[in-house]
Parts: sequence; structure tokens; C-alpha cells
Amino acid sequence: MKTVKVKDKEFELFLTQEVIEKAIGDIAEKMNKDLAEKDPLFICVLNGSFIYAAELMKRVSIPCEVSFVKMSSYQGISSSGKIKEIYGLEEDIKGRTVVVVEDIVDTGYTMSLMLEQLVCDEPKEILVSTMLLKPEALKVDVKLDYVAMEIPSDFIVGYGLDYDGYGRNLPDIYKIKNS
Repeated sequence: MKTVKVKDKEFELFLTQEVIEKAIGDIAEKMNKDLAEKDPLFICVLNGSFIYAAELMKRVSIPCEVSFVKMSSYQGISSSGKIKEIYGLEEDIKGRTVVVVEDIVDTGYTMSLMLEQLVCDEPKEILVSTMLLKPEALKVDVKLDYVAMEIPSDFIVGYGLDYDGYGRNLPDIYKIKNS
């Protein structure tokens, strides 16, 4: 589909599933080399990263564990600025290599808070993987180790990303149409 309507907004095709999954494959290949022998714990940030995480984990071939946590700072089509605490992490990460798996980093506030909280549990190292990065939107300096793609600051939906909870199931990524 070239355009989709999600709730009250029109979106146009931005990235196809094939392009996205090629970039994910490239990230997984690098992780397989970098993380071999490290027994990493992948911490996937819900809700948005579930599709990215699933595709990534199908391609990661090294021994690893996968867990899920929840954080959120979006409401509507912009960041609410209110970041919730991490919840759902039950694994002991002390002395472990941890890889945070996120769908998108834009302002960096959510990731910065997550990293601050994870450091308190004394992991050996924390690496960050994001499917998408909006470099122009960054407000805080966050070290990102694996970035599948950099994109402009348009609001997007699909491939796990949502608009008020809708559009996550779209297989491609769409950007909001400027009227």
C-alpha cells in the first residue's frame, strides 16, 4: 500500500519490509561477531520493539537470553516528556553483557533513563540496538552501538511503531503525510 489511514491521520509509504529486514540482518551479523562468547541478555523494550526484536532474534545465532521490559514516553504523535520507570526485568544483570533492543530513538530521553536505571544493577556492559534513529531529534547524548537505519524526524507508524496504539501491525513503515 502506498498510503494508509491510521485513526484520523494519513500516512505514506516510507520504508518497505524488505529494506527494514535487510538492515536488521546487517545488525544481527555484526552482533554475532561482536557478542560471540559473551552470553548476552537482550532486553527488548515493549511495546514498540516487539517486531524488531523478533526479526533480530531470528538472525542472532549466538547463545543468548531474551527478556522484555516496558517503558513509554509517547502520547499521540509527540513525546509526552513523561518517562515511566522500567518494569518487567526479572533477570539478574550483575556482571552480564546486556543489549537493550529499542524500536526507535528520537529525543533519547527514554533510552537515557533506561541506561541510568540499568547501570544501578551493575552489568558488565550495556550495549544499545535501535532499529531507527532520528539524529535531528536527539536532545541528549546517548551511545548507540547498533543502529539499523537513520531517518528524518517525521512521525512514523508500522513495523511495531504506533499512533495511539494503532498501526503496529503494518508490515512496512509509513510517515505522516503533510497536508
